[in-house]
Amino acid sequence: MLRVKHLLIAKGQDIWTVEAEDPVLEAIQIMADREVGALPVMRGTELVGIVSERDYARKVILLGRSSGETPVWQIMSSPVLTVTPEDTVTHCMQLVTEQRVRHLPVVDRGRLVGLVSIGDLVRAVIEEQQETIVQLQQFITS
Repeated sequence: MLRVKHLLIAKGQDIWTVEAEDPVLEAIQIMADREVGALPVMRGTELVGIVSERDYARKVILLGRSSGETPVWQIMSSPVLTVTPEDTVTHCMQLVTEQRVRHLPVVDRGRLVGLVSIGDLVRAVIEEQQETIVQLQQFITS
């Protein structure tokens, strides 16, 4: 059974975060530079929320706020829904579908260890299904 820890190994160990007090502009710049759609929001080593491009569009742009003057904590989503490295991809797919979120921070023993996106989950499911198809084809033809 495919678990979150397998996705993190495939993705690599890079985790980009933003501090709660940082200006929203800094968060948006990190997202643009790293080509990601969301960032975990930290206060030191504590995960306190998540900020996404959707948060930016709805809570800064549409409300006419200043990206340079608005702190991230004012627009972040909190409390944040998290998963563990031992959670299954199927469980994560259920969460993103039911809770209508696109990103799940991965927390292990109180420490942020990664972030999985709906794209990561879909890719993993497709790869797993393709492997199953190949195995079934080999079984049928042997």
